[in-house]
Amino acid sequence: MHAKKRIVIAQNHTILREGLKMLLSSNPEVSVVGEAQDGLDAVRSVKSQTPDLILIDISMPKLEGTRAIREIKKLSPSTKVLVLTVHKTEDHILGALRSGADGYILKEANYGELTVAIDEIFAGKSYISPAISGKVIEGFLEGRRSLKTSTSWESLTARERQVLRLVANGERNKDIACTLSISVKTVEKHRANLMKKLDLHSASSLTAFAIEKRLTAK
Repeated sequence: MHAKKRIVIAQNHTILREGLKMLLSSNPEVSVVGEAQDGLDAVRSVKSQTPDLILIDISMPKLEGTRAIREIKKLSPSTKVLVLTVHKTEDHILGALRSGADGYILKEANYGELTVAIDEIFAGKSYISPAISGKVIEGFLEGRRSLKTSTSWESLTARERQVLRLVANGERNKDIACTLSISVKTVEKHRANLMKKLDLHSASSLTAFAIEKRLTAK
């Protein structure tokens, strides 16, 4: 029997937190282990609970959401971060991804989409609401945003660039290992090196960087 995935809900509206807790608690695969009403509470909850995932808004009192995400990723790199917010602007979306968010979903989404987003993230993928994914791609392809300088890009080895492309295309570590005829441990080492060199902290931020560099599959 698999252990339940542990989730913290960080939203500043009590009625929303309670509603999300009720919905998520109906899923036998997950357990809500904490709640937070502001950014500082969110960071403290991750520090004390080390959840598998935190569902967080980017409009949070006391500590703004993107700053909270950066702190969360420093404290617990293994904790997945799914942003649930009303904000649709490119600045908000890319700011969250740069900070290390693994997914971005709008509050107008239904519970079915939220479930899909959570499942995708737990499967090691990233998730961006279809209603806004075009903004992310458009922003990078038009060069309006840059996650890192060209120096960081130039520091990558040929193998690291191969791994980056496969990560961005949604490949899992074992599939990348098979494609490149290397071990899973070697893939994990390359991913760690990529994140360190590029100062990125999630598969979604690596994907955004790969989009900028036009590495993803057409």
